[in-house]
Amino acid sequence: MTYTDGKGRSVVVVTGMGVISALGQGKEENWRKLTAGVSGIRRVERFTTDGLRTTIAGTVDFIPLDQASSPALAERMATLVIEEAIAEAGIGSRGDFPGPLCLALPPIEMDWGLRQRLAAASGTGPEIRYSDLLHAASQGGFESEYRRFLFGSIADTLADQFGTKGSPIGTSTACASGATAIQLGVEAIRRGEAESVLVAGTDGSVNPETLIRFSLLSALSARNELPEAAARPFSKDRDGFVMAEGAAALVLESLSHARARGARILGVVEGCGEMADRFHRTRSSPDGKPIIATLRNALADAGAELNSIGYINAHGTGTPENDKMEWTAVSAVFGDRAKSVPISSNKSMIGHTLTAAGAIEAVFTLLSMRHGRLPPTINYELPDPAIPVDCVPNKARDASVSRAVSNSFGFGGQNVSLVLAAEPT
Repeated sequence: MTYTDGKGRSVVVVTGMGVISALGQGKEENWRKLTAGVSGIRRVERFTTDGLRTTIAGTVDFIPLDQASSPALAERMATLVIEEAIAEAGIGSRGDFPGPLCLALPPIEMDWGLRQRLAAASGTGPEIRYSDLLHAASQGGFESEYRRFLFGSIADTLADQFGTKGSPIGTSTACASGATAIQLGVEAIRRGEAESVLVAGTDGSVNPETLIRFSLLSALSARNELPEAAARPFSKDRDGFVMAEGAAALVLESLSHARARGARILGVVEGCGEMADRFHRTRSSPDGKPIIATLRNALADAGAELNSIGYINAHGTGTPENDKMEWTAVSAVFGDRAKSVPISSNKSMIGHTLTAAGAIEAVFTLLSMRHGRLPPTINYELPDPAIPVDCVPNKARDASVSRAVSNSFGFGGQNVSLVLAAEPT
């Protein structure tokens, strides 16, 4: 039997999920700590932070690596969450996933440590050029690094490992990347190009260079003295986001395919909306119009009425401007009802996982509906009168929600909203 939505498209469901964040590995540990209001933000110990304005992050330091680097951590986390998602979905066989891979990942760059090793190998001294690095990398002992940085091989490696079909799609649309990857998977199923899609988002980018870059943009919180209290979405005293690492994976299927094989349905991706901003490389448009359009596009794509939305998992970074713009958009779309729709931010506890955020927060949104419990926004001590939001302050809340929105708004005007449902209609 074929199941379609009101627009004649295949209904897209989720049958498997996996997640890693600074709170721990796996859905069970993450959900327990998330709903308990536990923070995963801590002082950075992976490298020296002397002289840095920000010395805290949501690091994932509990995963062993043969050779530490941001790309290696991103790849390892992606492997673990995909294994968890596939195991839950019970789909395919080992190394033989029956659909394509859509992967959200950050730009692949050389960590400083690797650059130093390559510089030493090149023998060219401190004035090393990029061509010298590539030449050194192509020589003995650096073949794997050469392949990774020249071809961005993380997606290829994962596709080979899990036996996905066709060429993997790697996307990097700033902080919206994880949601973009989900949207690409949904569209592939709706177009009839696949009956199942493996989607993942991963980011292991807490390193000195990235911390410095975001600090130069004045985007990071500098509340170093009490790391767990640093991320303060929607609070009047918010001073920036906290960088973090993590990954999530979702197995998407057409409802027809999932029911034919007797799969358990974990939720539905009913709608995807996007709108490019192009106002500024980092700032959002002051009038909020692109974000407003993103939300409206998602709701229209889902065919969802405003009154049916019972929860919004906010982008909620904790930067002064971004939180205000998100509230501007929500209030414009939901009108008088905006103040009564629960809107919490996972980033208050796990930090901002950048490229992976859209995927991780989609998983948490689906878990919220399945468990009937909304994660809190912790550190909400000083309300901002300009943002009269019900942010589920400090403690989780029991609530029966059948349809929710998950927002992902990124640098450079990359905006995506997802409409997720607990059950197929």
